[in-house]
Amino acid sequence: MNNKTDFLLKIPLFSELSADQQSCLAQVIFERQYRKNQIVFGEGDPGEALFFLKQGKVKLTKTTADGREQILAFRGPGDVFAEVVLFDGGPYPATAEVIDDAQIGIIHNQDIERIILEHADIAVSLLRIMSKRLRQAQVSLKDIALKDVYGRLASTLLKLAGEHGVQANGRITIGLNLTHQDLANLIGTSRESVNRVISEWRKEGVVEANRGKITLLNPQKLKIWL
Repeated sequence: MNNKTDFLLKIPLFSELSADQQSCLAQVIFERQYRKNQIVFGEGDPGEALFFLKQGKVKLTKTTADGREQILAFRGPGDVFAEVVLFDGGPYPATAEVIDDAQIGIIHNQDIERIILEHADIAVSLLRIMSKRLRQAQVSLKDIALKDVYGRLASTLLKLAGEHGVQANGRITIGLNLTHQDLANLIGTSRESVNRVISEWRKEGVVEANRGKITLLNPQKLKIWL
């Protein structure tokens, strides 16, 4: 139990609960280990639980009408995901795939609903998370509608750097293994378009891309495209 309550302290959603509240919550948490490329749940599966990451990374995707993968977001340690099913009772709106070996906490809907009824501050925190993600989704839609490939890619790289970046000597390395196809799936364009833009930015000393690792050498230059 101590391990689980220590775990909860690292999850922003639950970190401010009292020790008694965390102890109550820890009793209904299930923990599972997932290997890279395992599916946590699929788009359209019955929405049965709330998930949060203790370690590892997860990719959230949807399948477009023509069968292409659209990457919605990446989640890392401390992040909650699939929170939307708690409120609408529907199926999972996306697929969650493990991209780095992960340890994931799971709370079934009926358990978290009961705890929310007892501790309204958790409900408020969940609504804040959902509001933040709604704003992010609106920004992404606006980027796709109004920006060219340069602007969309610059916006996405800066966002990923803010969420998953490690900074050193003025450089920011994004802590995700990203292929050019992944980037294309994030911004709604072709891999060839991403190849062309990344190639230009490499020549200009703006980014460095090597074996899936992307480093922003000059983030300020990327902001010109926003």
